[in-house]
Amino acid sequence: MSALSRLGDWIDAFRPADGPPPQRLGAFMNWCLSGSWPMLVLAGVISSLSGVTEVVSALIMGWVIDAAISSGPSGFFTDHMTLIVGSILFYMILRPLAFGVSSASNAIVIGPNVMPLVLSRLHRWTLGQAVTFFDNDFAGRIAQKQMQAARAVTDVATEIINTVCFALASVVGSVIFLLVIDWRIALALAVWLVGYVMLIRYFMPRVRVNSAARASARAMVSGQVVDTITNIKTVKLFAHAAFEDRVALKAMEVFRESSVEFGEISTWFRLSLMGIAGVLPVLLIGGAVLLWQQGMATEGAIAASGAIAMRIAQMSGWVSFTLMSIYTSVGEVEDAMKTLSVPHTLADAAGALDLPRVAGEVRFDHASFAYGRRRGGVQDIDLTIRAGEKLGIVGASGAGKSSLVSLVLRLYDVEEGTVRIDGHDVRGVTQESLRRQIGMVTQETAMFNRSARDNIAYGRPDASMDEIIAAAKQAEAHDFILNMVDHTGRKGYDAFLGERGVKLSGGQRQRIALARAFLKDAPILVLDEATSALDSEVEASIQEALDRVMVGKTVLAIAHRLSTIAAMDRIVVLDDGRIVEEGTHDGLLARNGLYARYWNRQSGGFIGVDDKEAAE
Repeated sequence: MSALSRLGDWIDAFRPADGPPPQRLGAFMNWCLSGSWPMLVLAGVISSLSGVTEVVSALIMGWVIDAAISSGPSGFFTDHMTLIVGSILFYMILRPLAFGVSSASNAIVIGPNVMPLVLSRLHRWTLGQAVTFFDNDFAGRIAQKQMQAARAVTDVATEIINTVCFALASVVGSVIFLLVIDWRIALALAVWLVGYVMLIRYFMPRVRVNSAARASARAMVSGQVVDTITNIKTVKLFAHAAFEDRVALKAMEVFRESSVEFGEISTWFRLSLMGIAGVLPVLLIGGAVLLWQQGMATEGAIAASGAIAMRIAQMSGWVSFTLMSIYTSVGEVEDAMKTLSVPHTLADAAGALDLPRVAGEVRFDHASFAYGRRRGGVQDIDLTIRAGEKLGIVGASGAGKSSLVSLVLRLYDVEEGTVRIDGHDVRGVTQESLRRQIGMVTQETAMFNRSARDNIAYGRPDASMDEIIAAAKQAEAHDFILNMVDHTGRKGYDAFLGERGVKLSGGQRQRIALARAFLKDAPILVLDEATSALDSEVEASIQEALDRVMVGKTVLAIAHRLSTIAAMDRIVVLDDGRIVEEGTHDGLLARNGLYARYWNRQSGGFIGVDDKEAAE
């Protein structure tokens, strides 16, 4: 690693944030950038020194011109050798060195570190949101907001350093230099600066508002497009490409209109800017010439004033467009902040401890949860599942089965009562430690577009390759994995599964999920209709693997197909969020109640809406 590369380590790019993100702009920016401020300030000082060199450049040029005029051609080099050597050293060494150091501070220290610093903090905070946060938004829009905020905060920081600090130092130095020539020229510059600031103050808030609207519209386009692509098979199966195109075009039209409005503001701003920039050379050069005519300024002063006037006039355009970019970024930060900085609705309790390895007893003590509504979810569940017991959970759609297991996983908090595991209230332990104790296999198995090895190792990321293969063999996944080849030629456990595992059949996805469960080896296992989407032959094969993964564990198994849970130690029947029956398969059949009605009606099929209606 070179000495320059080591400068990149001066900021810890992945330092965790202190606390939650605030919902006020200034505090939010500080939250994003905390930990990098010493380097940001240092980079600003270096940039300011670079700005001062521009004034010194004009000053030296004036000295050289005055020296040449006073000495004439014959005596210039002999009489002013010190000035000449000093000028050469300044222009060839000191000035390039100042700009080089400034460039390094931005391109190596600030730029590569600030964006990952901000993005990692926003991503980490977003990962801690409850599942309802993601249910209520587009995945693509959330991702867009994270990238938007990280990029915008980085742009604000770097542009302030590169431009604002540089320009302010140049202007302050110019005012001091012009005061040396004559206070009236300095006053002319001050008057011009007041007009320039008023122009900026008029346009920048409008730029900020328009940029926020444009950023919101852009994120909506991204979210809509990602939503369509994610569900592309459904789009094609329903022949709705034209419909999705219209939906996307509608979002794009909103984005186009906001972009046109932003472009209109930009156009008027640029026209006004060029007008006021043209005034400055007239003021400074004209003023210096008038003073020269009166014997109050030298020819070198005229040249230096002209150089400063042209430099500031050019810089005013650069600074203005940079400020426009900064305000645009600020608007984008505000827009993203509204989405990303919302408080966690399901947070660990203060002082929450890690849940130790449990035996697996699950206790619902008069637990109720209805998603904040009057109906739905589960009501007054009083149930104890002994460690190692296999519990089947039955009920029609909407009866509360998924809500029940979601409370065990603490995807939601009970509204009344408690849920305990081995006596520990799940609200009193950290969510991560709780969910490490619970394995889950669902009907719609989640797959990452990563290798088969990575997908299985998700059950236990530190597992060795031998352990991964052993888990795959237990789940009867090893053989088909060895025969896999993805579109890039990667084979076996290195082959990628495609987004959401689209390259696998339903049975193959379930076997990968079971391999994860084997590898995780959690004391509690939740099976949420793990085989209901499979045909009978595949289901029988998967069921054998399920029987193996359930050994020695507390199991909560939701099933529509009752044959898959007939052998469970105990079965509870839910109806309208309440437990209405409880017992073994044979005992429930003998009662001839709701469970028996389900069993008789489905004949190996599924519990449906008709079953619930018949029961009522």
